Amino acid sequence: MNSDASFSNQSLIDYQNGELCVESISLSQIAQQFGTPCYVYSRNTIEQAYLSYQSALQSHPNMICYAVKANANLAVLNLLAKLGSGFDIVSVGELERVLMAGGDPQKIVFSGVGKREDEIKRALEVGIHCFNVESHAELDHIQQVAAQLNRTARVSIRVNPNVDAKTHPYISTGLKENKFGIENANVLDIYKKAQAHANIDIVGIDCHIGSQLLDVSPFYETIDYLLAKIDELDKIDIKLSHIDIGGGLGVDYQTNRMLLPEEYLTTILQKISNKKLKLLVEPGRSIVAHAGVLLTKVEYIKCQQEKNFAIVDCAMNDYLRPALYDAWQQVLPVKQNDNVSSKQYDIVGPVCETGDFMAKDRNLALASGDLLALTTVGAYGFSGGVSYSKSPSIISQPLVVPSNVLGDHLEELAKITKQLGFKHGLLIQLNNLDVGIIHDEKHLAYLFNSLRDYMQTDGISWILVGDIGLRSFISQEVDRLDDIISHEVRIEPLS
Repeated sequence: MNSDASFSNQSLIDYQNGELCVESISLSQIAQQFGTPCYVYSRNTIEQAYLSYQSALQSHPNMICYAVKANANLAVLNLLAKLGSGFDIVSVGELERVLMAGGDPQKIVFSGVGKREDEIKRALEVGIHCFNVESHAELDHIQQVAAQLNRTARVSIRVNPNVDAKTHPYISTGLKENKFGIENANVLDIYKKAQAHANIDIVGIDCHIGSQLLDVSPFYETIDYLLAKIDELDKIDIKLSHIDIGGGLGVDYQTNRMLLPEEYLTTILQKISNKKLKLLVEPGRSIVAHAGVLLTKVEYIKCQQEKNFAIVDCAMNDYLRPALYDAWQQVLPVKQNDNVSSKQYDIVGPVCETGDFMAKDRNLALASGDLLALTTVGAYGFSGGVSYSKSPSIISQPLVVPSNVLGDHLEELAKITKQLGFKHGLLIQLNNLDVGIIHDEKHLAYLFNSLRDYMQTDGISWILVGDIGLRSFISQEVDRLDDIISHEVRIEPLS
């Protein structure tokens, strides 16, 4: 860690009257209302993190493009869109989520090494800001699709500066052995090739060297490389309008500290001050990490001669970072348990893998039924969740059915519901995005509460299909939303 760097110690949670709270809201009450495991996000923390970037960028022309992969929750995206954020996406799914949440397509940059033809086409149709191009083959593909559509594709070339981000090897993306970006020897050639394409408009240069950086020096090494490349491009009469330095600002999960945006952006702004270039940044973790808490309940205490285990109801399929990166994770009791003595526990989930753990060797006083909070899980938490070994109690059998043909699939959906063993089912579709079968009123209520609070956007089409036992409940909830969301609702029984 760079000893000269400035760090903030953001605390969204604190104990009030012996109970852990987020923005003075009781976490135990949230768990009681919505069940566990449950992700909880602090709106204020996200807002303040975003505004810290705005402040650090000062008056220099800029665009903050939140990295959607960090947390693609529609409420989070909607909040950031209202703040004026742009978005960095890596798939058409993320594109559609951003659009649904009210994001401006002209503030979207499309990254990633494997863009499919349908993804390129959709991005061109909605008019995104640019593609971050990662290979000669991708550039040719974008040209081909743009020509077919008679559109011009704006592109920024992602370069690989061979800079060591000094982070976990799985999230280091700026070394020459990594799959990302154009290697140094080929940078000028791909710009010349792009310049020759009839349907390509070169707008920038892009670089992202990795995630979870806690040392500012790699950022400075990278900007120096980019500026040298810009000078080389200028000599062959290729002019750019923006420079994109990516994201990567990290969080120290043990101390709950993170590098301040102004710590490195002030120096970067000084370095580019003589260039008439808009500065793009793509923060993700640093915007949302501190905002998230994952609530989980202790199901069983298992004490053995060699190791004590607290078996909880969240697992690696809910929160993957400890299993994937052997990452350290802070775990706090929602309420202190004074009725049992402290012991050293591994906090483990119910999945049948030894790698299914949240934390190891933690000194806690625990009993079955106690609530725990995993903090700083706003980034790469819920977005990294998978359906592996999941109970079907919340959402099962994901489907994608265009709303205009949904009626033709009711019989098929009814069969799926019965195959899953549900006595009744509810299919929910928001445009073409999220389709699943929800089978109890608690989780349905949670969905409606989330939408009521955040999705204050016109033009959302809802199609709800439920059996007769849920129709009254659904109708009540829909009526409560009449003044907020323009919606189309059809309620039919699943036969």
